[in-house]
Amino acid sequence: MTVKEIKQHLLDHCKSTVEKRYQKITQTISDIQESLLEEDKSSAGDKHETGRAMLQIDRENAGKQLQEIENIQKVLPKIDVNATSDYARLGSLVYTDHATYFISISVGDVLVGKTHYLCVALHSPIGSFLSGKKKGDEFTFNAKMYKVTSVK
Repeated sequence: MTVKEIKQHLLDHCKSTVEKRYQKITQTISDIQESLLEEDKSSAGDKHETGRAMLQIDRENAGKQLQEIENIQKVLPKIDVNATSDYARLGSLVYTDHATYFISISVGDVLVGKTHYLCVALHSPIGSFLSGKKKGDEFTFNAKMYKVTSVK
């Protein structure tokens, strides 16, 4: 596989993961809305108020998760798998002596062929260390020394 094909595969995986998260959270919100409507129909005093309050808290939490997913969705179009650079940036594959990273969004480990790639966000802890690094650069992360062997 070429570097471009690997990057495209990783980006497609990221998009698919985000879409699944989006579908799941929108379904959760829909389910909560439906439950709230059911709670409105039954008015059983204190028990009713407690149940309704808990559903509203769940709806707020789901709304926050939806906002996070929408923010992640805004990053995906900015990832250009065709661009090349000698320094690590959004869309780069960064090879180190410990792992290979795709700077994109945080979805974790992805297997492409027989190689594991770690999809990390630019502003994640490891992404911040990788950002701007070039071949030969070294850095310490979690008390472990890393050396960048290649950036593509």
